[in-house]
Amino acid sequence: MVGTLLVALSLQFLQGAGLVTGQIAGLSLVTSYATGWAFGLVFFALNLPFYWLALRRMGRAFTLKTFAAVGLLALFTEVMPHVLVVTPLTPPVAAILAGVTAGAGLLALFRHGASLGGVGIVAVWLQDSRGIRAGWVQLGFDAVVFALALAVIPVVTVAWSLLGAALLNVIIATNHRRDRYIAR
Repeated sequence: MVGTLLVALSLQFLQGAGLVTGQIAGLSLVTSYATGWAFGLVFFALNLPFYWLALRRMGRAFTLKTFAAVGLLALFTEVMPHVLVVTPLTPPVAAILAGVTAGAGLLALFRHGASLGGVGIVAVWLQDSRGIRAGWVQLGFDAVVFALALAVIPVVTVAWSLLGAALLNVIIATNHRRDRYIAR
């Protein structure tokens, strides 16, 4: 609950300044900006194909926790704008706040054996099964998301978005290791 709530808050910060992020959340934001479709519904739908891989490669507990986290995030992002308004935000402030809150939220999820689905599942599976570093897989996907974002939002806004994504990844890289506390 705490992890998904923090990530939902980070998305409020991003949307308040028209910024994006990486992964499936970023692709969902770009799609939402381009089409007007609700972020939560797009995010939930884009994650559906990844559950099969999660179940086969990561196990039932991980898959169920991830499914619950994705569902909660979709719900929280639909409800939160009705109870918390954070606009307008300047892009630098939004990027920093989003990076910190999403980093803390994802860290909580990872430490409790869950993720927010999508590319994270593929990245962890490729690292564990093929030795391809998860960070490189995620970076490649993020490059595509940010390139797509350029078709929808200005270059300067994409640059600020990159700051938030970089901060998020520094928090994860610094604080999440397999040899540290993992809750069951």
